[in-house]
Amino acid sequence: MPHLPTDSPDCVRPLPARRSVLGAMAATAAAPALLGLSSPASATPAAPVAQPRALPGGGDLGPNVIVFDPSTSGIQAKLDEVFRQQESAQFGTGRYALLFKPGTYNGLNAQLGFYTTIAGLGLSPDDTAINGDVTVDAGWFNGNATQNFWRSAENLALTPVSGTNRWAVAQAAPFRRMHVRGGLNLAPTGYGWASGGYIADSRIDGSVGPYSQQQWYTRDSSVGGWANAVWNMVFSGVQGAPAQSFPNPPYTTLDTTPVSREKPFLYLNGSEYRVFLPERRTNARGTTWGNGTPRGTSLPLTQFYVAKPGVTAATLNAALTQGLHLLLTPGIYHLDQPIQVNRAGTVVLGLGYATLIPDNGVTALRTADVDGVRLAGFLIDAGPVNSSTLLEVGPTGASASHSANPTTVQDVFIRIGGAGAGKATTSMVINSRDTIIDHTWVWRADHGTGVGWETNRADYGIRVNGDDVLATGLFVEHFNKYDVQWYGQRGRTIFFQNEKAYDAPNQAAIQNGNVKGYAAYKVADSVTTHEGWGLGSYCYYNVDPTIVQHNGFAAPNTPGVKFHDLLVVSLGGQGQYEHVVNETGAPTSGTSTVPSTVVSYP
Repeated sequence: MPHLPTDSPDCVRPLPARRSVLGAMAATAAAPALLGLSSPASATPAAPVAQPRALPGGGDLGPNVIVFDPSTSGIQAKLDEVFRQQESAQFGTGRYALLFKPGTYNGLNAQLGFYTTIAGLGLSPDDTAINGDVTVDAGWFNGNATQNFWRSAENLALTPVSGTNRWAVAQAAPFRRMHVRGGLNLAPTGYGWASGGYIADSRIDGSVGPYSQQQWYTRDSSVGGWANAVWNMVFSGVQGAPAQSFPNPPYTTLDTTPVSREKPFLYLNGSEYRVFLPERRTNARGTTWGNGTPRGTSLPLTQFYVAKPGVTAATLNAALTQGLHLLLTPGIYHLDQPIQVNRAGTVVLGLGYATLIPDNGVTALRTADVDGVRLAGFLIDAGPVNSSTLLEVGPTGASASHSANPTTVQDVFIRIGGAGAGKATTSMVINSRDTIIDHTWVWRADHGTGVGWETNRADYGIRVNGDDVLATGLFVEHFNKYDVQWYGQRGRTIFFQNEKAYDAPNQAAIQNGNVKGYAAYKVADSVTTHEGWGLGSYCYYNVDPTIVQHNGFAAPNTPGVKFHDLLVVSLGGQGQYEHVVNETGAPTSGTSTVPSTVVSYP
């Protein structure tokens, strides 16, 4: 394992270690609950006909949603208790949401482990002020932050004790609607390896120091400064962002985000829980909350079926048919049929990394081709029987325009293997036009339980069939064939992070006809218009370091298909790329771990 220089953190250029194999615990859940039935009164001797009871909306949020107010005693002790349980439970079954009512909290240090969300319950981050820290570090993994997955901070104002808050995360760890009254350090103690990350709708009054972070995407936010860059730092709609300068330093900066709509969030209106639905913005820049009440609408919790682990897919679908939205409380949900979202404007919101597992090869969730569905805040974990797909947005052939009210997929993460053997042919399929994929990590596991070239077979990560789809913050890794396939017209991606599958046994295993390897990001030959900014692919073929990958990106060579700021990297010389995009870009060389870049294509 190479050593990381620590004498000059401002210019760290780390080589990430291969994520080591850790123990895992199989995901389990309570026995499923049955949908209740009742019999209406009848004046005739005929046998009564059973009718389903109406499912109630609202209700308590369950034992793993822990709500604090400023008068709560023992807050720090409870935070520490949850952290001790979750700190190294990478493939454990614990799921938690730590929610803070509006007010001021003093002297707290909320350390976050796996599957833990911390969030304020105000309409604005400034409604819930913590004079203290929300910390992610990597002591559990010897100072290596590349496995600090599946945790989040949302809707809080922090005044860090030292003046700087530490948030050393990897993939699937969003920092949303946060106000840091100071600086933000994205590196672990000691400036060890780090591989993140994502910030949206946040204000950092001081400077952000990424230090050892290899890549990062920041959207529609405000920063007081940005200290350095390693390989791929991307900004869209960020006030105070560094100027465009890729590849030296590797900053990709867009003045605005073409279309965005922030993630739904739970808040308190007096004593009533509601879910706020931020409005869609075009050419967005800066936060949504800086000038008072954010723009959007809200729904009372009574319009949500508050789901608990153990509920059946049939009950979830009955709630949707009844006209309710879904709030998935923290835990693990086993599904024997797809969750089917048919109604326009439906919200499916998870708390504390609620996890859906299709047990018998079904698709976990499907939507109809309707306006304004919001999917947010949950994890889909592939089951042991192969699923052809895990998430489908819109049916095959969907063609309706949703430009005024798109479907959004936000902080929805997919995992194949790691917590146990899982398989899926294609993880996420986007058929509906105008869909916004805003921060996802679609991961075929490279460590944990149930990991092997065929054991957790997953050929394709994301397939986009719909036109006018926008991806902001796309993380897709380790698939057996293509990580991303894009068939829709006028697609756009702002920030892409990828590693090719580590565990390919040999060159023949990844051979794509006459082409050496499957590109990480493939735009179909039929596409005439497509654009991407700040896209990176890495290879680490440690099983067979002689493997050659022809390119990281493949696309039709036509003027309407454009890429800006591309890079490929061979990590320590474990495999090599011949080109960056198509036949363009220099090959990676030796063991230097220096990116090969293309600023503009064609």
